[in-house]
Amino acid sequence: MVERDCSSAPDALSPNGARRRRLISVATTLLVLPVIPRLAQAATILAVRTWPADEYTRVTLELDSELKAEHFTLENPHRLVVDIQGLQANAELNQLISKVRPDDPYIRSLRVAQNRPNVVRLVFDLKQAIAPQVFTLKPVADYQYRLVLDLYPKVAQDPLMAVLDKQAGPDVDDPLARILEDISRNSGTPGGTAPVPAPAPQARGQEPPPRVALPQPTPAPAPVVPQPSLPSPSTPSRRKRMVTIALDPGHGGEDPGAIGKSGLREKDVVLRIARQLKALIDDQPNMRAYLTRDDDYFVPLHVRVQKARRVRADLFISIHADAWIKPSANGSSVFALSQRGASSTQARWLADKENAADLIGGVNLGSHDKQVAKVLLDLSTTAQINDSLRLGSALLDEIQKINRLHKRQVEQAGFAVLKAPDIPSILVETAFISNPREEELLRSSSHQQKMARAIMAGIQQYFVANPPLAHIADAS
Repeated sequence: MVERDCSSAPDALSPNGARRRRLISVATTLLVLPVIPRLAQAATILAVRTWPADEYTRVTLELDSELKAEHFTLENPHRLVVDIQGLQANAELNQLISKVRPDDPYIRSLRVAQNRPNVVRLVFDLKQAIAPQVFTLKPVADYQYRLVLDLYPKVAQDPLMAVLDKQAGPDVDDPLARILEDISRNSGTPGGTAPVPAPAPQARGQEPPPRVALPQPTPAPAPVVPQPSLPSPSTPSRRKRMVTIALDPGHGGEDPGAIGKSGLREKDVVLRIARQLKALIDDQPNMRAYLTRDDDYFVPLHVRVQKARRVRADLFISIHADAWIKPSANGSSVFALSQRGASSTQARWLADKENAADLIGGVNLGSHDKQVAKVLLDLSTTAQINDSLRLGSALLDEIQKINRLHKRQVEQAGFAVLKAPDIPSILVETAFISNPREEELLRSSSHQQKMARAIMAGIQQYFVANPPLAHIADAS
C-alpha cells in the first residue's frame, strides 16, 4: 500500500488554500455567465407615419428590428387596442400622437402607454367602426422593419357607384360590400388577437347599374387608328350606357415611386395629372372617370385591377413618371401588356420596377387570397392586348405634340397592373422625373394640364375608331 504524502498540499485554512478557493469561484462564475440570458434590448423607432384617406387609414411604425403585435377592438365607444412587444414608451413613439390629423376619417385620437414591461399599448379612439389589419413587413428599398396598421371601414360606399346609384335608383349593389364583409367577418370579436386577412376584393354576383348613354366624341386631327376586331354581343343592346375610364395614378402612400433630383415625387405628380384628366373626362356628356386612388395612400397592384373591373371600366390608364440611372434619358412612353416577354431591355426593367410596388407599399402577403390574385392576373387575352396597342398608339399620336417621345411605338412588358383580362389597359410614362429638365416640366401645373389634355385627345381618337359596344349583361 502506497501512502500519499499530503504535506505539500495547501491547508484549507492557509493563505494558499483561500487563494485557490477564490480562483475556483471566479472560474465557476465565468463558466456560468454565458448561459444567463441577457435582457432583450428594446427596439428603436426610426419613423412613424400616418396615411389618412377615405378608403382606409394606414399607420406605420418603422423600427430597427422586427416586432410582434396583438390587437383587438372595443365598442361603445369604438376603439382599436394594439399591444406591441419589445418596445418601450419614449418621446419618438409619442410623436405618433401628433401625426393624427383632425380630418382623419377613422381616428379621433391616440393614446400611448407602457402596458407592462417591454410591451407598449396603443389605444386608437375611433370615429366609426373599423375592420383592422395589423401585420409586419421586412426591410425593402429604403425601409427597415415596419409594423403596419390598416384601418378599413366596416361600411363604405364607392364614390363612382354613389353617382350611378342616383341614376339607377335604390337596391343597387355596393361594389365594396364584399371586401368590407370579408374583413369584418375575419376581424374577430372584442378581446380576440388573431390577425385579420388582407382584403381580396371580388365582384359581387349582382351586376352594377346600367350605363346611360354612348359617347359622341369629336374626331381629333391626328390620324385614325385601324378599326379593332371586337366581339359583338349575342343580343343587340336596347339600353344605352355611360362609358367609364379607370385612371390609375401610380404608387402612393408608403410607396413614393421615383424621386427627382429636386425632390419631386412620382406619386404626387401623377395624382395631379390624373385629377386633371378626370375633370376633363367628367366634362364629357357621356363619359365618366374613376380613380383607383384619389389621395396619397397605397393600393396593391391586383386591387387596382379589381377596382377597374368592379366598375366595368371600358379603358384602364395607369399614369407614371419614369426614372433611369442616367439623367440624360428623356421623353414620354406608352406600354401595353406582353404575354411573350418584354419588347426591350428597358421595358423589362421598368416592368420589374413597377411590379415591385407591392413590396415597397406593403401588402399583407401572408393572408390575402393569393390564388384569386394569380388567376385574375393570368387571364389576359390576345384581344385585350391588341386593343391596348391601338389605345396606346392613339395616345402616342397626341402626346408627341407636347413632349418628345422616348419610343415612337407602344412597348410591351409583363406589367401586373395591366392584366385585366377584359379591359384595354395601358401604362403612360409621362416623362423622366430623373431628367432635371423634365422634372421641372412635371412640376409645372400648365404642363400637367397639357399632358392631361393630350391623354384625353388620345382617348377620344381611340373611341372614334373603336366605338364602345354595350355590355352583354346590359342587353335586354
